[in-house]
Amino acid sequence: MNDAANSDQVDYGRMCMMGIVRATEAAALAAAKFTGRGDEMGGDEAALGGMAEQLQQLPVCGRIIVGEHGFSDDERLQVGRLLGGSGDRHQVDIALMPLEGTSINARALSNALSVVVIAEKNSLLQIPPIYMDKIAIGPGFEPGLIGLDRTPQENIEALAGAKGVDSRDITVCILDRSRHRELIEQVRAAGAAIRLIGDGDIAGVIQTTDPEETGIDMVLGVGGADQGILAAAALQCTGGQMEGRLVLRDGSDRKLLDKYEIDDISRIYSLDDMIGGDVTFAATGVTDGYLLEGVRRGGLQSSTQSIVMRASSGSVRIIDTMHNHAGKPV
Repeated sequence: MNDAANSDQVDYGRMCMMGIVRATEAAALAAAKFTGRGDEMGGDEAALGGMAEQLQQLPVCGRIIVGEHGFSDDERLQVGRLLGGSGDRHQVDIALMPLEGTSINARALSNALSVVVIAEKNSLLQIPPIYMDKIAIGPGFEPGLIGLDRTPQENIEALAGAKGVDSRDITVCILDRSRHRELIEQVRAAGAAIRLIGDGDIAGVIQTTDPEETGIDMVLGVGGADQGILAAAALQCTGGQMEGRLVLRDGSDRKLLDKYEIDDISRIYSLDDMIGGDVTFAATGVTDGYLLEGVRRGGLQSSTQSIVMRASSGSVRIIDTMHNHAGKPV
């Protein structure tokens, strides 16, 4: 790649960084008005509206690759839509989730997030909104340390060996679902501890990027494919490892695979398959989590805490922002 292209990438990444943080902040602030109120749809729609308004102001032309899938009457953030500037501007791929953890937010539980990813054009894997089997660990390890073609015990022992600890010192994050009963038994048989989460597997994967702070060493199990792509972006920025494999539930999933022209359901996608090139990732906490604080509301101001990461620089920033209710997020 020539110097001009590299320069262009740096420019758009820097230009977009605060723009996507403003978008996740706006979504989080809107969703927080519904925290603990039992209204999943209300929180989701509010987050979508807040994010869409901010993303239209991006200084690039972005196509949504991972986003809403037509389940809402609001089409502003649906897959395939163009956001930001006109087509003659720098073109990028966009992945987003206005509110990851709608039920978490409705019940005021931990780790609800708003997330946006900006990536180079044609670098985001386009997959249907079905399930994905995932394994992920944080940065600092030899490539190929873990994999979906190995047993939970083999993966846990490999990670423990690389960290110089016993398998009993490894904690694995798994979604608390009936489909994971056998997986949970296998992980416990391997000696590792488990942190079960009700929802929010993007947050679970992000937590592997800082296990000293969060206590999460590995993520295993089946969750949303869209969440898998967004989580992969965070690991691409930090040097972590991840693999994913699509999972069919029924005939409707098969029709979606045909629509996306995917014929190999057994394929294991590497991190680079899911998202490559320069990536900028931003997330804002809606409710408190192990890595980010949730929205604080009161008086004339609200506060948010966000994380923004960039693959090309390896930078990770935590941004604390105060928002005046009388104006828009800044």
